[in-house]
Amino acid sequence: MRNKFFTTLLFLSLVLNVSLWAETGASPQTNTLAQSETDPGHGENGTGSQHQETASAHGEAGDDLPLWSVIPFVLILLSIALLPLISHTTEHWWENNNNKLLLSLALGGVSFGILMAHSWGGKIFHTMVFDYIPFIILLAALFYISGGIVLKGDIEATPVNNTIFLIVGTFLASFIGTTGASMLLIRPLLKTNSERKHVVHTVIFFIFLVSNIGGSLTPLGDPPLFLGYLQGVPFVWTFKLFPQMIIASGILLVVYFIWDTVMHGKETKKDIRYDHSHRQPLGLEGQVNLLWLLGVILSVAFLNQNYIPAIGKYPFLGFIREAVLVGLIALSKVTSDPKLREKNKFTLGPIQEVAYLFIGIFLTMIPALLLLEHHGKELGITERWQFFWVTGGFSGVLDNAPTYLTFLSLAKGLLGFSNVTQILADPIGEELLKAISVGAVFMGALTYIGNAPNFMVKSVAEENKIKMPSFGGYVVYSFLLLVPTFILLTWIFFI
Repeated sequence: MRNKFFTTLLFLSLVLNVSLWAETGASPQTNTLAQSETDPGHGENGTGSQHQETASAHGEAGDDLPLWSVIPFVLILLSIALLPLISHTTEHWWENNNNKLLLSLALGGVSFGILMAHSWGGKIFHTMVFDYIPFIILLAALFYISGGIVLKGDIEATPVNNTIFLIVGTFLASFIGTTGASMLLIRPLLKTNSERKHVVHTVIFFIFLVSNIGGSLTPLGDPPLFLGYLQGVPFVWTFKLFPQMIIASGILLVVYFIWDTVMHGKETKKDIRYDHSHRQPLGLEGQVNLLWLLGVILSVAFLNQNYIPAIGKYPFLGFIREAVLVGLIALSKVTSDPKLREKNKFTLGPIQEVAYLFIGIFLTMIPALLLLEHHGKELGITERWQFFWVTGGFSGVLDNAPTYLTFLSLAKGLLGFSNVTQILADPIGEELLKAISVGAVFMGALTYIGNAPNFMVKSVAEENKIKMPSFGGYVVYSFLLLVPTFILLTWIFFI
């Protein structure tokens, strides 16, 4: 019955698209070609930053959107939050990734129709071709290659060892990305804790620290910072976020150690003895994948307009990077022993879930981002703490990379600047950029959809038979643990 309902919704959305298209006479090809000529780059991880700014400066055709155009986005968020909870039937239905794709296409199709009716065809093209495709290819490369690296062994799952695991992952995330660090370490951490019954809190803190906050020290750590790098923020500037990162991660690590000590005390003596007796020294297999992982990092860092100026004139040349990433995936496949991924209990399920859901999220969030970009000044955001909280709040429910760009544009407009260099040369502007950067990176941890690795870690944990909290349940954890931490950061750095 539910399959029929969502199939009908998908059909109706397609009918709506055709009728609205015919009614408005919109030509997506015209918008697309015009935008392609003005866009100097592409991609979730950088080249799309100037892409969006240039399109805006050239007055991309499109009417103002009504507030109700965000309804599909709200519905997709509610679906993610509620379908696993409503009943056993909806929970079972939601477990099938194909059903997620069906819902994603149905609601995304409605947004497609609304955007076409308001002449935003070029924006759709930009988002799906120059943002979504590179976004998924990058995540797939990090996911697949890291899946071929096996951190073997089984150390004792004590609070000290678990905390050390989180510390290593937090700092590693800045140098191989939050996705790379998350996929490299989540399976070994789960294996280490496989003898314990109380593991959920460890996965949640892992998402907070490794999948989000840890990616704040370099532009390679998290997509918003890489977008800033391609806008002109110097590579080493993000090291200025170290005080915010060390305080936030330090607070959460202390809370985690206390929490895990309490939960460790609740484990049965039998499980503790079993964990102690099955210790194995740590080792590494699949080292060749470290080379391919380095290739991913170098590709993201150097295959862009900064180093290939021709991309500015011919934006599709930017897909050289994606071609290299696909090649690195192929190299990982042919050079790795298939048994390594079997040891990791590796499946494509988590990346499928992210790819399917984010088709709908990327489409349905376009109206929300456009409304935010066009009416952001009406929000009255002028202070550092406001930029921190509003950027962060939207990053928790929208993709944090375009949210970062939107508020960076708002900051430039507020100060009367035209580029990032002017912001960095102005003390007030630089402080606003710090607030925007920290908000986008840190508060991506507020929900499962705030940053792609969040969902991937959740999926891997569930594949390992760990019953993770629902969307709403996770938000309860984040509000109880993260919001007080962010309030303290506000008081120290942003007031």
